[in-house]
Amino acid sequence: MRVSERLRAVDLARAAGISTQQVRNYVETGILPPVERTDSGYRVFTTAHAEALTAARELATGHGWPTTGAIMRAVHDEDLEAALAVLDESHAELHRERTELAAVLAALDTLLAVGVAPGERGSLRIGEVADAVGVQPPVLRLWEARGLLRPMREKSTGYRLYSAAEARMAQVVALLRRGNHPFATIEAVLAELRTTGSPERVRLALAARERELHHRSLSRLRGSAALYAYLRRLL
Repeated sequence: MRVSERLRAVDLARAAGISTQQVRNYVETGILPPVERTDSGYRVFTTAHAEALTAARELATGHGWPTTGAIMRAVHDEDLEAALAVLDESHAELHRERTELAAVLAALDTLLAVGVAPGERGSLRIGEVADAVGVQPPVLRLWEARGLLRPMREKSTGYRLYSAAEARMAQVVALLRRGNHPFATIEAVLAELRTTGSPERVRLALAARERELHHRSLSRLRGSAALYAYLRRLL
């Protein structure tokens, strides 16, 4: 371990662009290592605290403060295994997002390749929609129970009525189910379609999300690299 230079709380605060109270809070919450005190009671900070603060702020940029706090506390409790487990879970979270996004994009590619008819005008009964999309009425009721479809109800009879837009959604569900896409993916596609109105617009929105995910991945990588640099001081 390198020889540590003595620093004041104000030195750390100025270097990081934060308040001295935040520095003290980081010590109390375990984000920074414990500090010694002089005979007169003043806290004694060192370059180790400066490096811990740099690592924590880089981690927070990519992983967020709750994850950062859990990692840094584990490090300062000398529980490296726990710290790495939290770090791995954070990276795995991005992998799950990337996998889910890829599934939705694949489903959209199916829609864009085949196309979806705009649907008829007016309201349709469940039997008419079932015939149009090639399924039995109980299947439409199942999709409704799963929250995929939102038909209206006729006040006098209670019969389901599908608007042209909702009949189109039923067609989307049928098409994606025939492509063996899971319900979770179809739900995500429908949520985007209800917001943007067309598969093409959804594709553009998800492309932007894909770029944002790439940026977050790089940020987490930089945070992990900063943590590794700090660990080299400790190990």
